[in-house]
Formats: sequence, C-alpha cells, structure tokens
Amino acid sequence: METYPLKLSYHVRDYYFGERLIPEVLGKKDAPDGVVAETWEISDYRETTGTVANGPYAGRTLHELVEKFPDELVGEGWSGPHFPLLIKFLDASKMLPVHLHADDATAREKHDEPHGKTEAWHILWAADDATILAGVESGLSREDLIEAFKAQDYDAVMPRHGIRAGDTVYVPGGILHTFGPDTLILEVQQTSDLGQFVMPFDLYGNRLEEEEWDANIEATLDELKTDYLPHPNPGLVLGDAANRRVLCCAGPHFALEHWTLAETHTEPSHPRRFLTLSNVGEEPVELAYEGGSEALGRAESCVLPAAIGEVRIIPTREASLVVCYVPDLESDVIGPLREAGYPDEEIRALGEVGI
Repeated sequence: METYPLKLSYHVRDYYFGERLIPEVLGKKDAPDGVVAETWEISDYRETTGTVANGPYAGRTLHELVEKFPDELVGEGWSGPHFPLLIKFLDASKMLPVHLHADDATAREKHDEPHGKTEAWHILWAADDATILAGVESGLSREDLIEAFKAQDYDAVMPRHGIRAGDTVYVPGGILHTFGPDTLILEVQQTSDLGQFVMPFDLYGNRLEEEEWDANIEATLDELKTDYLPHPNPGLVLGDAANRRVLCCAGPHFALEHWTLAETHTEPSHPRRFLTLSNVGEEPVELAYEGGSEALGRAESCVLPAAIGEVRIIPTREASLVVCYVPDLESDVIGPLREAGYPDEEIRALGEVGI
C-alpha cells in the first residue's frame, strides 16, 4: 500500500433536527445548501463508504482499500467486514429524537448485523443552556417508561445534564439518549446505523401513525439496557505544555482525544492501529510524512493508515484536532493515565476501560 493521509468524500443527511451549524460555526465551506444535519466524514457503512479524494488512490472507496490492505490501513493483524469507525459532524439545532442503538449481542441476534453501535459525542459548540438526556433512572417498570414516552415526558425517566464545549459523552449500545437543541458535536461510533426510536415522528419530522409509534416504543424497550448512565466528562490531560493532549473517552471499540497544538507535534509510528484526524479549529494544518505532505483544512478529516510511519503535524497558528483510534486499552489508555497519576476511578469514568 502507498501510505499517505487519506482524505475522503463525505455523506450528508438532512434530518429534521439540523440546520446550518456545520458550515456556519464549524466552517465546512463545501457543505451543500439547505439542512445539513450530519456529515459522515469517515465512513465505510454500505452505500455511504467514502471515496478517496487525494493521492494515488483517488477515486477508490475506503471499503476497497480496507479489503485490499487490512494490515497496512487498519492495523497489523486486523480483520473485519469494514473500516471499524464512523466519524461524523452532527448539528443538533433542534433536539434529537430519543433513541438507542443495539449493542453487539442484539445486533447479531436480532438484526443479523456484525456489531452494534456504541458511540461518543465530543461537544464542539453548545449554547449555555444545552443539555443531554441519557440513560434511564433506576427502579422504573416497562409500564412507567411507556407512560412517559407516550406523554413525551422524557425528564420523568431520564437524567438530564448540562454540557459545554470540550465535554465528551460516552454512550454504549442499548442506552437511551438524546441531546440538543443548539449543540454541535463530533461523533465517533462503531460502523453501524441500527436504531430504535420512541418519538411520535420519524427522522424527517413526519408524524407516525399511533400503531407504528407504539411498535417503535416496544422495539426500543426490547433492546433497552439500564446498566450504564452516561455523563459529560471534560477528559484527562496527558500533555499540557505548548501542545495539549486530552484523552476524552475510551472503550473497547474506540478512544477519542482532543489535541490543541501550538507547535509541531511528531506522532510516532503505530503499525497496529490507524488514526483519524478531524480539524475542528480555524486554521489548516500540514501533515508531513516520509512520502510528502498533505494539508488538512478547516472541518476536514482524514485517515492516517497504520503503516504510514511517523507523521509531523504542523499548525499554522494554533491547531485543534479530534483524534480517534481503536485502542489497546492497557497500553494506550490505562497505563499512560496511571503513569500520569490518575486514579482508577477517574479512568473508569472515561467509558468502558475494563478496570
């Protein structure tokens, strides 16, 4: 494989909850007109798989490269049906539907899919009064939940938390959730689009017939998990000099970090894992690697293949990057955080780290 930063075409969804935050606040200049609720920046999900926009593989799909170069692209020893992460920007100008995504076991047993959808939201911008609803309160019966959903009284059964820019919320599969209005996020998730909803309308705002609404509620309750309560977390700082690295969340499927770079950062070789980079700052950055360099503009994303070797990330002024990867939890997360002096309680709060 010829290894270089892979920039991809992105997929747009115009769901009812979005408006124009992605182009107007985040600065995605080539976004289409009208509602831009989500841009799937890095995706290998079915028809949304991205097409390489730069370099020798221009015109090839991410899925083609994953199939042809699994070790070089994703990581040594990796195998799977598709690229393991989906990265998106999401505009919740309006409140998202109250919904959940299947966990791995449910996805395999009920939907004949290879895995479910654990996700995390990294808050890029939020109004002062922006909140999330996530998880369900303890001690509630199925009847209690149905009553609240039919009344659209979600606060009666779900904890609400305020959020602000820089927070991250880790949401395992099976956990009921929503957020917004007036919120802009980067979402990292498993490559899946399974979902169950309890709202009386669909993702485009169309009112459902009562029978369909009731069936959706029942299907959601059949997949509901109550063993995890998501909370906004500011993350744990691992580097805080000219360049600041914050480990924001982690679990078996992904880790998410936010890097603020005032100086050139040299990222060492990671032959066992790729990195995704999303530029959420106001200036482009240069990615210099053995074979050349690539600019990553405002609100652009790319994949650094596992075999790319050392990469120097050179900011124009101050750079702001969200970085995602599939971690070895012990060596990438637990070990470095313990070495930095963080207690296990704070490490566990990042998500599902297994301690």
